[in-house]
Amino acid sequence: MMPLTISNVGETSYIRKIIGKDDVRQHLAELGFVVGEPVTVVSKVSGNMILNVKGTRIALGQSMTNRIMI
Repeated sequence: MMPLTISNVGETSYIRKIIGKDDVRQHLAELGFVVGEPVTVVSKVSGNMILNVKGTRIALGQSMTNRIMI
């Protein structure tokens, strides 16, 4: 498993695990980041990413994308 931050623009990966405290994992789950869900990198600038998950574009900072394992 590797953090989502290593993905390149245009790549689609499947979420294998979400790490972090319960409240962080719950917040990401509410945004659609759940195990087994495909996530596509739309844009990547200075570690911040715009991701497409469940048909919605979501911007996350590097600290959050490091918690999403693919």
